[in-house]
Amino acid sequence: MDDIEKLIKTTLGEIEKVLDSKTVVGEAITIGGTTLIPLMSVGFGFAAGGGSGKGEAKEATEGGGSGSGGGAGVRPIAVIVIDKDGVRIEPIKGGMATAIEKLSETIPDIAAKLAERWGERKKDGGE
Repeated sequence: MDDIEKLIKTTLGEIEKVLDSKTVVGEAITIGGTTLIPLMSVGFGFAAGGGSGKGEAKEATEGGGSGSGGGAGVRPIAVIVIDKDGVRIEPIKGGMATAIEKLSETIPDIAAKLAERWGERKKDGGE
């Protein structure tokens, strides 16, 4: 039972690292005189289990096992807009939400490729 408890604590600890206020309310972005603050929907699922027992054969020995797993997702749902006209919340619907999700999925790949190219340029003596 201690193994399962450790697995649950470890999994929850990792989830806590991901879920903070900046995950739900993003960093403010100011463009010109307009400030945009993204709002996200965060969801996660988690499971753990374990067991032990003896096989059916006469010479079978006692055995056991345990495991845990989890998954999480972040989806843009709205943007707080602060401008000269005041403050309002603009929901992100349909195709725009899908486009933003796809863009956020590709940004790490693009950043890695840019870093790789930048490293190649520096190695070749260019800047």
